[in-house]
Amino acid sequence: MKHPKKKAPDSDEPTNNTPEVEPPADSQDDITRRKKLLDKLFWIRVGMAALGGIAATFLFESIDGEERRWASIIFMIIVFVASAIIGKGMKIGLPRSDRKKIVTTGIGSYVFIYLFMWILSYTLVHLPTTGAIPLNPI
Repeated sequence: MKHPKKKAPDSDEPTNNTPEVEPPADSQDDITRRKKLLDKLFWIRVGMAALGGIAATFLFESIDGEERRWASIIFMIIVFVASAIIGKGMKIGLPRSDRKKIVTTGIGSYVFIYLFMWILSYTLVHLPTTGAIPLNPI
C-alpha cells in the first residue's frame, strides 16, 4: 500500500536522469582576492570613522544639547551607509550566502572608533583655558 500523499510516477512523463550540476568551487586565488578586498573595506571604514568623528566635532558646533548628539549619530549612520556603497562598488564577488559581509565587516570597530574620535576631538577642542592643573587638590 502506498502513502496517500505520494503520487505515483506517470509513465507518460519523461524522467529527468541528468544529475544537477553544482557551481564550481572557488579557487584559492578568488578566496584570497575576496579576503584582501574585505580587509581593504575594513580599513576604509576605520579611516572614515576617524575622519567622521573628527568632522562631527566641527560640523555640529552650532547645535546645542541633545540635538548635537542625535545629529552626530545620524551623521555616523550616513557615513556608514556611504562606506557600504563604497564596499558594494568594490565588486568583491561574494557568494549569495555571504552578501551581508559587506555591511557587517568592521561595523563594531567603526562605531567605537567614530565615538572615540568624536569624544577625543571634542574634548581637545573644548579644553579649559584656565592654566595649569592645580598641584594641591584640597
